[in-house]
Amino acid sequence: MTVPQFCSSATTHPGATRPYNEDSFVNRPDIGLWAVADGAGGHEGGEIASGMLRDALEAIPDSLSAAELLAEVRTKVETTHAALRSLAEQNSRSILGASTIVVLMVRDDHFACLWAGDSRSYLLRDGILRQITHDHSLVQELVDAGAIRPEEADRHPQGNVITRAVGANMEEFVLDKTSDRTQSGDRFLLCSDGLYKSVQEPELARLLGDGVDVPPTEAMIAAALAMNATDNVTAVTVAVA
Repeated sequence: MTVPQFCSSATTHPGATRPYNEDSFVNRPDIGLWAVADGAGGHEGGEIASGMLRDALEAIPDSLSAAELLAEVRTKVETTHAALRSLAEQNSRSILGASTIVVLMVRDDHFACLWAGDSRSYLLRDGILRQITHDHSLVQELVDAGAIRPEEADRHPQGNVITRAVGANMEEFVLDKTSDRTQSGDRFLLCSDGLYKSVQEPELARLLGDGVDVPPTEAMIAAALAMNATDNVTAVTVAVA
């Protein structure tokens, strides 16, 4: 197993107005694995869903090849989806927990990203920040159809409606995937929507790049709180040597 050198950081915060936090993260530079999960369904349900995803990914052993790691992540997420559906069907108090998930794996000069929902992954390369995931959300479908402009999405009245999530009631659960080669100096950002809906992408690019005196995730959370973020806010950053 060859794992490149990484510098990663992770921070989560309830936000400026919420008393609880339904977000969770995974920060495992030891195996080249990171994730952000944004729970939905109210305090108890969302916290259960994102926490189950975190615990499942944290339990992955450190002895897997790149292909084995990718397969194990898929299995862990799909098993958690089935467990959450079973919990929703059996629980008499109707705790309907679901969660978005975005997972980044980096190994042997390649990366792969799996996701469901609107938590995002960005790549900063040569000073240019680009989103490498594609939101599973109602407003993204409207943008794709040409019904609204991209700049209208964040303030759309149905901006919080997601169309895919771990634990959600759907006929078929599918994780989307993207992959590519890494380059020295690449910097990745995984985040919940509480961050990118509060802090504009040019500022995220600046904070992800050089020139900040604190870990970039702490600076990003501080920027979101300064904008009075109304949602939970989570950021994970990964710099590839």
